[in-house]
Amino acid sequence: MEKETKYGIIEQVGPQFPVRKLLVVRHRGGDLTVSYPAFGPNTYKGNLEEMSKDYSHPQTGERISFREPTTAESISAAAYEFENLAKPEIFDSRWLQAGYIVRTQDGVFTNTKITDEDSLKKLLDKAEKVNGIYLIDDKMAFAPYETFKQGMQDCDTFSHGGLARALEHTQEKVATNLREIASPKFYKRGVNVWSFDSVKEPVLRIASLDSDRGLDRDGLGIGGYGGYEGRGGYAFGVLKKSAEGTRAEK
Repeated sequence: MEKETKYGIIEQVGPQFPVRKLLVVRHRGGDLTVSYPAFGPNTYKGNLEEMSKDYSHPQTGERISFREPTTAESISAAAYEFENLAKPEIFDSRWLQAGYIVRTQDGVFTNTKITDEDSLKKLLDKAEKVNGIYLIDDKMAFAPYETFKQGMQDCDTFSHGGLARALEHTQEKVATNLREIASPKFYKRGVNVWSFDSVKEPVLRIASLDSDRGLDRDGLGIGGYGGYEGRGGYAFGVLKKSAEGTRAEK
């Protein structure tokens, strides 16, 4: 007996999850794929929760999700076509939540949530000191306060400073992406580095970048005061693997 054929139009099945567009940028000599637009505006906690949810790939329809970016990944994403994308969409209206930092008595650690002073000091024992800053692993770095200037400064002073290089996690003498973002063609009055003061005990914060409101948006603001559940901003999520791979990652 022949199998009955079903005739008629076969409709396209809609995506199983909300579709999330993607942005591919250069990062450390390779490609980095992030969410587009960035998640937000929301608290950093809220943005992390949103990026961990399931979405559908805009081309293949496969299930995807995103992970928290490092500060270097956030900066690479923001630097791509900065004038047309991140500046008007994020920096001018809110701020970019670049990633975790820990402020200490002696300097700033990037991409860690460790606030135990003894544990932080042990990290430096195995770190490589490069041009004044300490590169701990492929994500974490430490910038002593004497390696960077706070307050108002020009683009070159900031991008050559230890904070910029630690945030961008580079062995070079200049943080190239931050130099592009802080360029006088975008911010005529320079860069304002604020709230990176020495503290008696380590404190966990979120590094924020924005078009400094106090300078009528003619300056770039680099803040070290943001909180996990503080005021709403934007955060890029880095693309994880498809459904099976995503669920396997811990």
